[in-house]
Amino acid sequence: MTPGDNGPSTPEDDDPFGYLYADGQANGAQPPSGGYGYPGSVNRVRAVGQRQYGQQPQQTQQAPTAAYGQAPQQQGAYGRPSAHYAAPETLPGGQQPPRQPVQGGPGGGGRRGPNTKGLLIGAVVVVAAVVIGITFAMVNDKDDTKDGAMGGTTAPPATQSAPPSPSSNSTVAPDGELPKIDAKALLLGGGASTASDVKGASSDGGIYVSGFNHVGAKITWTVNGIAKAGEFRLYARYSIPGADANATLSVGGKPNNQPIGLKNFIGSPKGDYEKGWQTTWAPVTLNKGTNVIEISCNEGNQCDALFDQFWLK
Repeated sequence: MTPGDNGPSTPEDDDPFGYLYADGQANGAQPPSGGYGYPGSVNRVRAVGQRQYGQQPQQTQQAPTAAYGQAPQQQGAYGRPSAHYAAPETLPGGQQPPRQPVQGGPGGGGRRGPNTKGLLIGAVVVVAAVVIGITFAMVNDKDDTKDGAMGGTTAPPATQSAPPSPSSNSTVAPDGELPKIDAKALLLGGGASTASDVKGASSDGGIYVSGFNHVGAKITWTVNGIAKAGEFRLYARYSIPGADANATLSVGGKPNNQPIGLKNFIGSPKGDYEKGWQTTWAPVTLNKGTNVIEISCNEGNQCDALFDQFWLK
């Protein structure tokens, strides 16, 4: 050994991994017997060109889990290209491999989206049902009871109503007898109507005039054949619920100086129409021939009354 000469060197002294190469092996490089790094770590190291491909590996990796709605991918053996991803020219006939179908709804569209058409139809049906219910409630929400013009007792509801009868005209008999008429046969207006709930009316069928207890209600009687002008008495059979009432009386469109009094002459109990039937009269001046007699509920009247019959004397 001379200065600068450390003696013959071996490839493994120059390069501890020289045994991995062909020239190192030609010079006699050998792998170290004790290995490098962690025990057994170099046992897996192979020289370049010695790995054999196409052999089944000792350990295989677990195929990744496929996403929902997608077919799992088939992974080939280590070193082998997967047939699923092989190039078309490597397959017989140069055809592409068939694709596995994707699970999904009709039409192969994968996962189906929300049924928006069905939701829209359902919403329309619900809205239509709500509108129909509101309309029905509004149509049927009617207050059939009416208070008196001056806060009187509410009259009983009408159960039978009819249009004005053409027999609202009456004629004096040939022998001079003055006419008598059921109130139901007169011309009714302003909300007045017929009813039969309260018993005790003398008219045919027990039908009387109701709905007179508000301003605007009106009963009209046309009398023909008055032989001579003069003073007469207009009688009325009526019922009140215990409290006094009154109404405006007119002849030929001219109101009388005083209203027709509908007082509780018999002292009927309060609120009881059935026990309140009684009779009153008022003076009227009639002209010769035809006269139009009108009984109406105007401002200032207390009109809570039922009417049964009218007649003249």
